[in-house]
Amino acid sequence: MDPSALNSAELQHFLDQEKQRAMVQEMVGKLTDVCWDKCITGTPGSKFSSSEATCLSNCAQRYMDMTIMIMKRFQSQ
Repeated sequence: MDPSALNSAELQHFLDQEKQRAMVQEMVGKLTDVCWDKCITGTPGSKFSSSEATCLSNCAQRYMDMTIMIMKRFQSQ
């Protein structure tokens, strides 16, 4: 096997992993912004109230569900 092909494959694998990491970080950032703005209406204390915690959990779950649905839709096209 050609050593340059192996290096190229390794480099491509590394780049793919970095792209995936960047996408996950971007998604977490968006999720945090959206859910925080929706669920935290006052000045946060040392703990979230039960309604804030429930809202954040539901918001994050809906965001993840929608992201998965959109990704599947793009993959099917």
